[in-house]
Amino acid sequence: MSTARRLSRRPIRRRLSALGLVGFTGLVFAPTGLRASVPQGLSPQAPLRGSGAVSATPGPGPTTSAPLPLSVTEVYNDLYVLGPGDGLQLTFTDPSASTIGGPVVILPDGTSTLSLLGSVQLTGLTIGQATRWLTSLYAKQLVRPELILSLTSPRPVKVTIIGEVGRPGLYPLQSYSTPVSAIQTAGGVTLNADIRKVLLRRLAGPDGSQKQTVLDLAQVFQAGNQRQNPILFDGDTIVIARTEELIPEEILQIGATNLAPATISVSVIGEVRSPGTISVPANTPLAEAIFRAGGAENWRANKNDIELVRLNRNGTTTREVFSYRDGIGVSKGLNPPLRDRDTIIVNRTFYAEALDVINQVIVPLSQAASSYYFFRDTFNGNRNNNFR
Repeated sequence: MSTARRLSRRPIRRRLSALGLVGFTGLVFAPTGLRASVPQGLSPQAPLRGSGAVSATPGPGPTTSAPLPLSVTEVYNDLYVLGPGDGLQLTFTDPSASTIGGPVVILPDGTSTLSLLGSVQLTGLTIGQATRWLTSLYAKQLVRPELILSLTSPRPVKVTIIGEVGRPGLYPLQSYSTPVSAIQTAGGVTLNADIRKVLLRRLAGPDGSQKQTVLDLAQVFQAGNQRQNPILFDGDTIVIARTEELIPEEILQIGATNLAPATISVSVIGEVRSPGTISVPANTPLAEAIFRAGGAENWRANKNDIELVRLNRNGTTTREVFSYRDGIGVSKGLNPPLRDRDTIIVNRTFYAEALDVINQVIVPLSQAASSYYFFRDTFNGNRNNNFR
């Protein structure tokens, strides 16, 4: 390379340094009316701080490495990344250029149409990066290109929610949604949800790499710690862990929060005064559901033979037998909390079964005998009258 060509690049490097884009390649300024390219190395996650941040240099493809851990504090340091649907306001500090600015909307293809520039790619940039990028482009058109770019209407976000929630899946949420509101949208947590270990995964680079942190949502409801409930970004994934070790006190606390479904439907059949399907609060214990169904019949209900039939997510059913006792709190072994679509069967005592057999066999026979004697007497009476 000649000395003249090496020297000609020094002013360009100083200009990139002033824009905060040193190390980025492929910076192209488009002529007026043409599509302006985004700096090839300008990654949305480049300014993200904390141990979870990764290199901004695009890789050859999606990575399969484990997500990088980061703290909740570092999650709050993440900067908003622009995308399709965002509404912006472009304002120039020079009064003579005020007519050039105005509302800016990022189109589905990630571009925005701007005065003097044409189509400009903004998706994948933070507000600060987009401000420096547009300033550099307008510097070719204006004497004073200083501008202010502000976010006026954030786009809705799409978040994947999996694990111990009522309806796992991909959900479109309103801007500024949090893990708590996302879980509510997904039907609330299940009985076995471990709200102390809620995993939040977030994209960390253009190569598909991720970073993650663990949230303790119990702190939100027990201590009002809102830092455990951060704002969600588009593309986030929430994983609700499963536990089998929940103590009864925590079961009741979860059921009383708005993380749990408002109500669940259970069926209570058998020897109760009002059998049928009833709506009860989430995590209602078995004994309370029987009480809400009118209570067990005094001598007909076998309180030592109460079946709980549960439909599992994999299509299988489980059947357990419990004893009904007054004054027992929530207990997995004696008075278990219920799930949606559970069925409670209050079986009969031996005496009730015997009485039912009598009613089904003896009563019909006695009725048949009564009918026989009635028709016999009637027939004999008619025959005697005919012989007179």
